Amino acid sequence: MTAATGTAAATAAYLRSRHRFRAAEAAPWLLLALVYFVLQGYLALGSQIVVMILFALSLDLILGYAGIVSLGHAAFFGVGAYAAALLAKHGWAEPISGLVVAAAAAAAIGAASGWVLLRTRGLTLLMLTMAVAILLQELSNARSDITGGFDGIAFQMSPLLGEHNFGIYFKTQYVYAAVVLLLAFLLVRRIVHAPFGRQLEGIRENVKRMHAIGSPVHRRLVTVYTISAALAGVAGGLFAQTQQFVTLAVLSFDLSGKILIMLILGGTGRLYGAFVGVTVYMILEDQLAKQYPQYWQLGIGAVLVLVVLFARRGLFGLAEDAVKRLRGRR
Repeated sequence: MTAATGTAAATAAYLRSRHRFRAAEAAPWLLLALVYFVLQGYLALGSQIVVMILFALSLDLILGYAGIVSLGHAAFFGVGAYAAALLAKHGWAEPISGLVVAAAAAAAIGAASGWVLLRTRGLTLLMLTMAVAILLQELSNARSDITGGFDGIAFQMSPLLGEHNFGIYFKTQYVYAAVVLLLAFLLVRRIVHAPFGRQLEGIRENVKRMHAIGSPVHRRLVTVYTISAALAGVAGGLFAQTQQFVTLAVLSFDLSGKILIMLILGGTGRLYGAFVGVTVYMILEDQLAKQYPQYWQLGIGAVLVLVVLFARRGLFGLAEDAVKRLRGRR
């Protein structure tokens, strides 16, 4: 009885410690602040990186924690982008409420599609998620009178909080995107460390066992899929607002594949893997495209091959292993 009590107490202490912030977790946020003050010439690229980190974080919530593999996550990103863009184009250009509308629109699509799609698993689910994104892109192309088709939609945002204009130097856009990312990250972190998040990990590891203990598996999956869709919609709305322009590319299969690659590059199921993967990928893409305009994809491909061969848990997992070895030597 004493041993069982001690084990239960140790387990409870471990679960409580998962919620606590560690000093190392401040590093990415300090880097975001440093970029604003030191690298102001790169705030346009920085804004795109922040938006894509949020997008990758939304995908990590379903892939890394619930085991839902998707090749159509751009569907929710695109719905959020178009919702924010159309709202601004038709006279309501206030940024924060635009993000709320983007999240609601993407969540509605996520809940409706997830209720059907998540009854399947494996390759079938993979193909169906891709099909949803393709259908939405074709629908948007067919209704070019609303979406602008391949020409896109250009619009002007109102000042943030009535005071801060969205200028050409991207100062307001960068801070705005970083604050939204912080709030979304805190939400995702809370979810994955809560009992709900533990159930998602159980579903990822063994669906049959979770059914056997009475867990409402389908309802849990639809719930997290809807939350993920809402976050992707926020990322899409944020992208449209910071760029003040949106095209059919926000619904493309290329975008779904690219964000999946970014997440795998950083490491799934680790929250901060999205930060590492997106940042490394987009900086590599930017620099290689400048130096080797025709062959930059070859460099990206070589990095991905090396990561798959020598860092199965992604770059963030590789860094974790290096830190553990260093502590072991000490």
